[in-house]
Amino acid sequence: MERINYPILCYQLQPELVLGLLVGTEVEVLDKDTSSLKANVLDYLQKQYKKHDEFPVFDIVEPRLKMLEIPMRPAYRDRSGSYPFSQSVKVPVPVVFGETAQGNYECHLPLMGESFYYYDPKQFDALVRHGATSLLNQYPPEKLFRLVSYPTPTLETITLKVNYDRDFFWEPPEFQRTYKILGRLAERYPYPKHLRKNIHILPEAAWEMEEVVQTLIEKIVQTRSNVLVVGKQGVGKSAVLQQAIKKISSPAQRQEIGLSFWRIMSQRITASSKYLGEWEQMAEKLIEELSTANGILWVEDVIRLLEIGGEGPEDSMAAFFQYFLQQGRLQLLGECTPQELESIRRLLPGFAQSFQIVQIDELPEYKTIQILQRLAAFSEQNLKITIEEDALRLAYRLLLRYYPYESFPGKAIKFFSQCLNEQMLLDKSGIDKRFVIDTFVRQTGLPELFLRDDLILDTQELSHYFNSQIIGQPMAVNQLSSLVKIYKAGLNNPHKPIYTLLFAGPTGVGKTASCKALANYFFGKGQRKSPLIRIDMSEFQHAYQISRLIGARREPGLLVKEIRERPFSVLLLDEIEKADPSVFDTLLGVLDEGMMVDAFGRVTNFRNTIVIMTSNLGASSRQSIGFSTPDDENTAYHSAIARHFRPEFMNRIDAVVVFRPLDQQSIQEITLKELAEVKKREGITKRRLELLFADALIAHLSKVGFDVRYGARPLQRLIDQWLISGIANWILAHPEAESGQLTVGYEKEGLVFQFKGF
Repeated sequence: MERINYPILCYQLQPELVLGLLVGTEVEVLDKDTSSLKANVLDYLQKQYKKHDEFPVFDIVEPRLKMLEIPMRPAYRDRSGSYPFSQSVKVPVPVVFGETAQGNYECHLPLMGESFYYYDPKQFDALVRHGATSLLNQYPPEKLFRLVSYPTPTLETITLKVNYDRDFFWEPPEFQRTYKILGRLAERYPYPKHLRKNIHILPEAAWEMEEVVQTLIEKIVQTRSNVLVVGKQGVGKSAVLQQAIKKISSPAQRQEIGLSFWRIMSQRITASSKYLGEWEQMAEKLIEELSTANGILWVEDVIRLLEIGGEGPEDSMAAFFQYFLQQGRLQLLGECTPQELESIRRLLPGFAQSFQIVQIDELPEYKTIQILQRLAAFSEQNLKITIEEDALRLAYRLLLRYYPYESFPGKAIKFFSQCLNEQMLLDKSGIDKRFVIDTFVRQTGLPELFLRDDLILDTQELSHYFNSQIIGQPMAVNQLSSLVKIYKAGLNNPHKPIYTLLFAGPTGVGKTASCKALANYFFGKGQRKSPLIRIDMSEFQHAYQISRLIGARREPGLLVKEIRERPFSVLLLDEIEKADPSVFDTLLGVLDEGMMVDAFGRVTNFRNTIVIMTSNLGASSRQSIGFSTPDDENTAYHSAIARHFRPEFMNRIDAVVVFRPLDQQSIQEITLKELAEVKKREGITKRRLELLFADALIAHLSKVGFDVRYGARPLQRLIDQWLISGIANWILAHPEAESGQLTVGYEKEGLVFQFKGF
């Protein structure tokens, strides 16, 4: 008989209420005191053992408890990015650890459902802190604050007597103990059941893909081939691999075939290497242990094998593995997109030839709908959340149009996974069309007008919006209004950016303001970050600077980072003419196909982006024309632009919009608009002041702020440096002035103030 010591983490929630967590399991018990709780847990384990001959495996001989405090900054995350809190919190993390009967060490994080082995007690603190921090970084703020609210636990132990031979018991802990390098760098797959539930709320199923799963099983088992599953993002590559491995690893198949599967991220091999050549030694040991375990390595990011290890693909980790693959000493599974496969064939042909390809095409509509219906049935039965049929079909239509660069069923599964998570947090029991639309608005920033066909575009309201934001530029207003109408009608080309514009004209006439107005109208309804991405192209005047814009090797550049973080946005490339000509060549693919593909086949998608470039080309020649008509000025701008940019670049621009110089009337309207914004500033609203501006002040600002060469910029400087400064001085000199009417006038070269309390 063997004695197994099971630790129980005990929380005193109330004077007569104790919560107990049986470490290493999903068993949770509530009882009036610790003694009763221990007795109930032991009784439960004994009954399970007698009835089913089952008991939880636990290897630690004398478990101990240690509390660690992990500093974290809670953050909300969505498609548009991460939004951390201003302050950090210290999250208490209970850790149960100790030496096992085999002589190594095991550590459990009970509240996170995670455990791992280590071999040197000195590694304990660093490993636990690293692991806990990585896990907590994935938690939403609600879950972090829930952990903070727990009282300090105590550790109790119960002992169960069983017939148990640790040396012959087959379970993942045995592999962790035997295969040191493999157990440290890779994870045994399939995961244990208790970990699976913590990772996903939805089943890891390959619905409607049974034939592909069977083909994959035959290649893995019968021919022992290296296999690459190839398909577009979202077609179900990971799901097919997971399902095939689960079938091969089922109890009956496992005894007959004896294969084991290990899942790894390629950079983990080099991340733990400290000196030159160490990763090669570690990779050799990894391959030796795989051979001993009759193991197959599942590399999630095959393309990264070509990036890490050396200076180029020819001395990368992929090149190192190539010899072992061709000799049959390593069996490898992976997945990649068609673009990544082409890059592998181009950069390292021998590595690509070592694989058999299993191609997965995007499922037709009827099969995708069937998958979503099965998802809805699972949700209703297991999560008690109902997904309405209308909501399924609406989500399909919206995803089809607004996420053209991702494929079904992956993008639908991901979308509904987010919806289900939200509803579970809110303790709601249904997902309807309204919730689907609200979720899309939050994710994309698109107004509801674009998402619902039953809403009619009010053209007068549209014109009023742009005319109120863009003053003195009727051509720009007409062009932007036309863009909105085309998009609302669904007539924009889905295989390009939404629209590509070149704004030409002198400085300070409203080009940037037009971009802001368009970004707020198109994408400003749900995103927390600004939907306008502004890049000053004068910072890329030399060819060597292009790597900072688009990236080099594994590091993405400024443009790639911004678009991946905010795919629904207006991209403003300011002063485009100042960039090096090589930048224009790079942008050809973006303007033509809405995609940028790097050397390793990774795609950055611009198809939900409006690309606007601004230029001052032609402004200097316009000033030399003298008395000219608007048509003459337009011709001057178009001629200057045509001389600077090559025809193949200009052919990819949908429209060139020429901004005319502002006149005195336009400056006065801009003055009124800027003063209206001043009234909304925090210092005015929090004092409950009603700010009024006298006609004399408005006339003075319009007169002094007008400049033919610099447009409205002198006006903005005048308001910021003179008017705002004067109002601030008056408010600080009159701290008692609150809840009243403050009139600002102009007399004898200075500001005058009159205050009247309510």
